Amino acid sequence: KQWYQRRVRGTHDMIVTVRLIRNFEYRTIRTIPIRDVDSTQTVSEFITRLLQEVKSVKGIPPPFKTHPYDTLKVSHQAGSFKANDIVINLEQDDELILQPSKTLAECSVIAETELSFFNMDQYKAYKANPVTKW
Repeated sequence: KQWYQRRVRGTHDMIVTVRLIRNFEYRTIRTIPIRDVDSTQTVSEFITRLLQEVKSVKGIPPPFKTHPYDTLKVSHQAGSFKANDIVINLEQDDELILQPSKTLAECSVIAETELSFFNMDQYKAYKANPVTKW
């Protein structure tokens, strides 16, 4: 319990891994680390930061930089399970999709959390027919 509380209390020292999901069917995904994450900022503020950082990260192909990302979902937290689906966990949307008005801490985002960043319309289409084409 103390270990978990220490990881939640740190406000500006978190590192979060973000999985940029451009296409669910073809599994086009890039992963980037985001440093100095403030757990007291809202999810919408963090999304704004991510959109700016994605455009400036070297080594990311241009299609990833211009993709219309709009939603964050917890993929994995250190010390917990990983989903069976390689692309994204299709279960527990109510619990794992981050609400824009809440803070990252309220959404249980702790150090070393892995978040998926994607377009919600594409996610809904993939969830209705979760077939990979590759």
